[in-house]
Amino acid sequence: MLADQYYLIAHEDRTGRSRLHPRATGLGLAAALLGELVLEGRIGVSDGELIILDQRPPRDALDHDILDLLCAQSQHRDVHTWLAFLSQDAAVRVAERLVRVGAVELVTKRRMLGTLQTLYLPNTARQRNAAAWASTRVANILVRGMELNLSDRMLVGLTVATGLTRHVMYGFEMYPHIYHALPSMIASLPGDLRELVESTESSVGSALAVGRR
Repeated sequence: MLADQYYLIAHEDRTGRSRLHPRATGLGLAAALLGELVLEGRIGVSDGELIILDQRPPRDALDHDILDLLCAQSQHRDVHTWLAFLSQDAAVRVAERLVRVGAVELVTKRRMLGTLQTLYLPNTARQRNAAAWASTRVANILVRGMELNLSDRMLVGLTVATGLTRHVMYGFEMYPHIYHALPSMIASLPGDLRELVESTESSVGSALAVGRR
C-alpha cells in the first residue's frame, strides 16, 4: 500500500521516530491515503478539489473508512482542507494498519521524566530489514533507471514533496542525474496524482512556515 511504504520511509527503522517534522509526515501520509483512493479509481482531483468517482467500498478497511468520510462530507471538496484534516491522525492509522500486517509493533517506552511514549517500530530483524528496504528498493530502481509503476512514481512524488529525498537517496549521492530526473518523473504523473503531489508540497511549506513563527 502506498501509505504503508511512505510511512516506513518517513520513520527511522531503529527508533520508530519520524525523520521529518510531524506535520510534514502527517501531510505526506494523508496524501498517500488519498492517493490510494485515486489509484483504485474511487476519487479524482481536479482544480484543487476532490471528486467522488465510485462509492463502492475499497478492499482495504482504512481506505474504506476514508472514502466513507469523504462521501459523508461531500460538501467539503478542497484538497488542502482534507490534507490538513486527515493529517491529524494519519500516522497512527497507517501505523495500526502496519501492526495488523505484522510490519511494525506497538512499543511503549518510559522517558527520562517518567512519562510514557508510544512508538510503532520494527522490533525484529525481519521487520527492520523490511522497513529499511522500503527506501532502498526505490533508490535501487532510480539508480538502475528501471521503470517505476504508478504507485511507486506517486511514492517518489510524495517523497520529494515532503523533503524525504535525501533519506531515500542516502548513500547514493554519486548519482546526481537522479535528482535532475525527479521533476520530469513527477510531471509525468496523471493529472489528479500530480495535483495531489503539488498540493502536498504547498501544504507542507505552509505548515512549516507557520511552525517557525
